[in-house]
Amino acid sequence: MVELARPLFEELTERIVRNGSIRFDEYMELALYYPDGGFFGSGGGAGRASADFITSPEVGPLFGAVVAEFLDARWQELGCPDPFVVIEAAAGRGALALAIRAAEPACSAALRYVLVERSELLRDRQARYLPLVHPFEIFGPASDEDVGLRAVDQGIGPLFCSLADLPAEAIRGVVIANELLDNLPIRILERTQNGWFELRVTLADGELEELLVPADPSVQRAADELLPQALLGVRIPLQSQAVHWMYQALGVTQAGSVLVIDYCASSQDMAERRSEEWLRTYRSHGRGSNPLMVPGTQDITCEVAVDQLERFSAAFQRCTQADWLRRWGIERFVDEGRQIWSEGAAAGNLAAVRGRSRVAEAEALLDPGGLGGFEVLEWRIG
Repeated sequence: MVELARPLFEELTERIVRNGSIRFDEYMELALYYPDGGFFGSGGGAGRASADFITSPEVGPLFGAVVAEFLDARWQELGCPDPFVVIEAAAGRGALALAIRAAEPACSAALRYVLVERSELLRDRQARYLPLVHPFEIFGPASDEDVGLRAVDQGIGPLFCSLADLPAEAIRGVVIANELLDNLPIRILERTQNGWFELRVTLADGELEELLVPADPSVQRAADELLPQALLGVRIPLQSQAVHWMYQALGVTQAGSVLVIDYCASSQDMAERRSEEWLRTYRSHGRGSNPLMVPGTQDITCEVAVDQLERFSAAFQRCTQADWLRRWGIERFVDEGRQIWSEGAAAGNLAAVRGRSRVAEAEALLDPGGLGGFEVLEWRIG
């Protein structure tokens, strides 16, 4: 039986007792990120074996090798800036950074890689695998004229650092969010005969339960703009935190790209389905239970409403992950892997085994019913 972390439950109980109920986004924030018992706060997340779900970087190094091809192309299109800053949001233990480093992209000497991860436990794991430097070595002054400090050195990359939040410094480079936005807390709205109501979380006989209350006027207007002809009984997520993250990511990108990879839909599409289909939980590589059950022990994730993101800024490009990976050369990597395996199979050396593994990795990454069905959205600046 899965046990609930006592500090998290006490925090939830205290907030609910004090206010009578809390919004679903506040509940989701605590369930996922509370330091003492939250799912990510306690080190849950992506990986194999004892982890809870698999992401593309955790399948193997092939995904990172293809992303490195994209980074090289953007670096060259931007005029080969040095430093060339890559910010990976929700970097976890650093699997993608490790794979990009191993791929040795052409931009390596200019590369400054920033792993952004809220979980302190996961940031600690990054330091086990990557030679992390102080953020000043990446975001130091562009020149030493102002304060007499050393300028950021050029041609010494790749350098890696870790932060808890997106940096405030403007960059020339790429911001990557792989399966981040689906984990940002959402508000949930339901259309009733009396307008839009909002789902809140309350306590009844010691158990967490749903409570519907009339939505604030501003929320009513936002929902009406998204779905002016909404049918009675439909539910939709309001993903204001995801929109705010996009605002920050685009704001920090002076020139370059913001790359979002996730499972996506539209507000209308989600309204036509049961909420259990777009609001899901995961635990131990399988589907979890109701989001209000045993908070902190399972991932809570929601499909990303692209129309809500694009109300802020339209994406430059949108396609499936499978199509995006093919565009950036995954099939070439697989062919090379087959050749390496063919040449080294008899000797059974490690390089041959790695070459063979590319085939299996590609199958998982391109699977239209799985990771290959994810969508890749790119916003370009400059």
